Amino acid sequence: MSVQWGYANSNGPHTWVKSFPVAAGIRQSPVNISAKTSIYDDDLAANPIKIVYLPEKNMAVVNNGHSIQANATEESVISGGPLSGTYRLQQFHLHWGATDDVGSEHTINGTCYSAELHLVHFNCGKYKTIAEAVDKPDGLAVFGVMVEIGKEHAGFKSITDVASKVSHKGQSTKLSKTFDPSCLLPADTSSYWTYPGSLTTPPLYESVTWIVFSKAISISREQIEALRSLKNEEQGGKHIVNNYRPPLPLGDRNIRCSCAREA
Repeated sequence: MSVQWGYANSNGPHTWVKSFPVAAGIRQSPVNISAKTSIYDDDLAANPIKIVYLPEKNMAVVNNGHSIQANATEESVISGGPLSGTYRLQQFHLHWGATDDVGSEHTINGTCYSAELHLVHFNCGKYKTIAEAVDKPDGLAVFGVMVEIGKEHAGFKSITDVASKVSHKGQSTKLSKTFDPSCLLPADTSSYWTYPGSLTTPPLYESVTWIVFSKAISISREQIEALRSLKNEEQGGKHIVNNYRPPLPLGDRNIRCSCAREA
């Protein structure tokens, strides 16, 4: 029988270590990112991240009970930056709060954003599938994009427009229009922080190279409310909100940055 983890007091992040001991590991995510103490790495600046995302046709969108997730099928890949190989986009999902002042998993200088978008990639140069890669130290690379409330996001509208079709756990639909995942990235992807971490949901494998962009994207009030309207019957039919894991100790790890700090 699978463990029914979640974000309530009875099964939230503070309880996960009981079923997933790695939750107490030394490479757990998320963390607070301090711009002041991050280490500028000129190798990152000299070797920009290469992002080759391909448009998705009939992209599947599902309510998995913890978030809304869109599954990629095209050969969209990333390389460069802190990555020693080529990683393929597998899926993207979000974490968000019940209110605008919380929601992101990573914090920047101690500040939470209203949501955080994760684009999950696996090391396709070394492993055949994400199932093979997910528990390996170099198995995954995840883009973290901070999300703030502001003007409507034209690209993200394709996702939030179908939220009503996946309002309950297990429901899925397909986008009627071609969707280009690159529309979800900030305009400037050259400025980011990176560190070795883990999945932020069970099974919490310490297999992720995190790449957290310093520039946020904006979505509208209506778009964040569309996310907050999703439900999970196994959690008593409650809305999916505050589906984020709080920051964990950085420990002996270093956070490297691709752009020198401004004086």
